[in-house]
Amino acid sequence: MATVSLSVSTVKPLADRIFVKISPQEEKTAGGILLPDTAKEKPQVGEVVQVGPGKRNDDGSRTEPEVKVGDRVLYSKYAGTDIKLSNEDYVLLSEKDILAIVN
Repeated sequence: MATVSLSVSTVKPLADRIFVKISPQEEKTAGGILLPDTAKEKPQVGEVVQVGPGKRNDDGSRTEPEVKVGDRVLYSKYAGTDIKLSNEDYVLLSEKDILAIVN
C-alpha cells in the first residue's frame, strides 16, 4: 500500500470547505482542577488555515466564503472531519458549520 505525505500546505479544500487548526484544549478548570483526557470536551474554536473557492451557484458562479485565512472561528461541536497532520489537530468543515468569527 502506498503512503502519502500530507502537510497543511498540500491540503486545498474544495467548494465551500474550510480547513481549521484546532485551538489547544483547556488542561484545568477555572478553579485549578486538572482535567483527565476523558473529561475534556471537544474544542469548538480554531484558526482558519485554508479556504476553498466557495459554493457554486445555479448559474455556475461561485459565492465567496465569509471567512478568510487567519480568522478565529467558532464551529459546531460535532461538525466536520478530524484530521491529524504532523502532531497538530485540524478539522475540515463546510462553511455552514461555522457559527461565528471570534475576535
